[in-house]
Amino acid sequence: MINLNRFDLVSLRLFVAVADAGSLTAGADRFGISLAAASKRIAELEQHCGMALLERGQRGVRVTPNGQTLHRHAIEVIARLEQLALAVDDLHTGTSGHLRLWANPSAFGGFLPRVLAEYALKHPDVKIDLEDALSEDAIRAVQKGVAELAVIGDNVPCEDLETFVCNVDDLVLLVPRDHPCARQNVVTVEAALAHDLVALPRSASLTRKVMAAAESVGCTLKIRVQVRSFDSMCRMVACGLGLAILPHAAAELYANALGLVVVALQGLEVKRRLLLAMRRRAELSPAATALLQMIELESARLSPQGDDDGPPLPPKPFPKAA
Repeated sequence: MINLNRFDLVSLRLFVAVADAGSLTAGADRFGISLAAASKRIAELEQHCGMALLERGQRGVRVTPNGQTLHRHAIEVIARLEQLALAVDDLHTGTSGHLRLWANPSAFGGFLPRVLAEYALKHPDVKIDLEDALSEDAIRAVQKGVAELAVIGDNVPCEDLETFVCNVDDLVLLVPRDHPCARQNVVTVEAALAHDLVALPRSASLTRKVMAAAESVGCTLKIRVQVRSFDSMCRMVACGLGLAILPHAAAELYANALGLVVVALQGLEVKRRLLLAMRRRAELSPAATALLQMIELESARLSPQGDDDGPPLPPKPFPKAA
């Protein structure tokens, strides 16, 4: 049997970094060590395991099948040790827990701030570590143990994670007050996509959903500006740089602040579902479990019965800003 005492935490973390980056140089840079030192550590790890973990090539490294197995278990070990470090830190600071949550822009622009405000009132001694990120980055954070929970779009692959629907909102069109679409109660997706759009990066789950809608109706998506947040999207719309498709909760907030108009969309699946993702529910910390239970109760209270049954309802017009 392999000698557990010979496993080195730094070498394990280095191996994960190298595997994720596909580059020994990138892994060495992340840890601030020389390429030679990094190569020596990986070679020693392979010797200790008795198998090749990486395949070296001119364009970087590739993880072997055996290396993939070690990579998966190394991530779990590192995640548990990081949780241990946080728990010890909490003991020193007197906090009763540590909530590590990553969430996408749709969550920040919608239900999440209100839920976290309620959570903070009920658990004032819990330290909240919150990160605004795209869904793919949030998934990786949970997989690597950087975060316990993530709020993500439902159209992003999240292998090996447990998920449940935590929020549902409608996608709408946000336009300047003087735009021709502002005078309509409902706009078809074909008509909306005929205009220049302001969008999140193409890798964002929301943009992927809009791209899929464009493909389904044979339209070419005309993204004029790409930004990283709803705030930037809406400010670009206010300046006349394009229209935006985003969840109704966020659109309504910025419409009131920036004098924009929210218009219902017709002709695409307007329901925007967000998922709460975790590695395994049974292994969550008490702080994370408390938030999960709160979101479950909130979701059950707000979700209408039979939300996923039957044909979609026709879009409802939204009241125009005065």
